[in-house]
Amino acid sequence: MIKNIVRGLCALSLVPALFSAPAAQAAPAPEVMTLADAVALVTVTEEDRTGYTRSKFKHWNGGDDAGDGCNTRNEVLLAEAVVAPTVEPGCKLTGGTWISYYDGQEVTRAGALDIDHMVPLAEAWDSGASAWTPARREAYANDQGADISLVAVTARTNRSKSDQDPADWMPPSPEAQCRYAGEWVSTKLRWQLTADDRELEALKVFAEGRCEDTIVRYRLAD
Repeated sequence: MIKNIVRGLCALSLVPALFSAPAAQAAPAPEVMTLADAVALVTVTEEDRTGYTRSKFKHWNGGDDAGDGCNTRNEVLLAEAVVAPTVEPGCKLTGGTWISYYDGQEVTRAGALDIDHMVPLAEAWDSGASAWTPARREAYANDQGADISLVAVTARTNRSKSDQDPADWMPPSPEAQCRYAGEWVSTKLRWQLTADDRELEALKVFAEGRCEDTIVRYRLAD
């Protein structure tokens, strides 16, 4: 009888070990390199916009935190605020302050901001996303796994940029342009997107000129 009790207690003591959750794996270290070296890793191909519609990239979805009641747009606004807004029911944001780095403007109203896809959806389609599954395109359109993929900027600069690549558009603030070039290339590498000849040549001008000290960091998207 005693042996049975002891055996039972021993068996119970093993339960936590047998059923405990596996230890979380640390995120892989990012790749780190100069802008010139990063540009050299981007594959060059011709672009093709055949079949593109914005609706093929589902956004904004429920965001990274399904329990906060905020969609991706508002989660990005909360993450990038330099003065936190008040979050009201339904994730309505009031107050708060943001700096739009494309033009250096201070913004104090969430509704005056757009959330820009660093590499626009149409450009992503041209560069490889046309072959992705709908789920991967949704993941791209709502990517908060890298803090450079989505950026809160003034609506004016976002709409000026539209779907243009760096061959045709750069931020109006000269101080922002090296950062922008680095983040553009980082996003392309993160999602293994390609570039066309004009785009790559424009990036090389920055990488081999005044942005030669810009450092690019990226991790491959899941």
